[in-house]
Amino acid sequence: MGYQIELRHYKYFLAVAEELHFKKAADKLFISQPGLSKQIREMENTLGYALFERNNRNVQLTKAGAYLKKEITLLLRQNEGILRYAQHISEGNEGEIHLGYVGSAVQKIIPKLLVKFRNRYPGIHFSLQEMDNANQIDALLTNQIDVGFVRLNEVPPTLSVRPVFQETFSLVLPKKHIINARNFSSLSQLKEEPFIFFEKSYSPSYHEKVMSMFEDCGFSPHVSHTSVHATTIYRLVENNFGVAIVPSSLKLGYNMDVKFIELKSIAQRAVLSIAWNKENRNPMLSQFLSV
Repeated sequence: MGYQIELRHYKYFLAVAEELHFKKAADKLFISQPGLSKQIREMENTLGYALFERNNRNVQLTKAGAYLKKEITLLLRQNEGILRYAQHISEGNEGEIHLGYVGSAVQKIIPKLLVKFRNRYPGIHFSLQEMDNANQIDALLTNQIDVGFVRLNEVPPTLSVRPVFQETFSLVLPKKHIINARNFSSLSQLKEEPFIFFEKSYSPSYHEKVMSMFEDCGFSPHVSHTSVHATTIYRLVENNFGVAIVPSSLKLGYNMDVKFIELKSIAQRAVLSIAWNKENRNPMLSQFLSV
């Protein structure tokens, strides 16, 4: 019988594809470099085409190799998911679902949703991971998570997205700032202040919505700092580096020397959406989406 490609060969290939260095990949796999090189050559001979372009200086994926890397990564993750799902069934559970979320989602929407889902499907195991929007999209595309709670209104064509929660924005100020809930009337009162924003890459649509608030008030804010983490933003505000605007749910769960003014009179609302992969085969996904 001739050479056959097995699951271990996929793992060998992925190690080299990720490291682009045979010695580093071999060390990662705890096998010898000559042995790994032989396995890859035999794999290429069996397939009938090259997976890597090699020279004395570097290793690069061919176009076929790059495609195979993407598809094998998905295949192995799907295989891991199948085995995990079978394990949960063997333990008397109905299955599992992996959730990604931006920090503000855990303050209100996720706890209520999980309680409701658990009451309806008590045998489901949950895995939750806080991730920024971009990492959630990557994780959804590669089936690392089943559902993402994101602040995006556009996603790649293989994903679906729908809004699940809207809320007001809140102004974040140092606790001793002269502006307070009683004397605040408009953002224009703060046009001389430096602002601290979530990075535009965090969510372009979210950034545009925040900027439209200032357009409505007739000025452009001076942005002194940006971050993807609410804690960092609050710490900067606390130390008088500027003021900020955040979704109102982010008022919860923090204990810093800052104060919040809810912007109820401003038309813009922060939108939290749920996203998922249309091709996700987790049988629990449809049940979760129906809650």
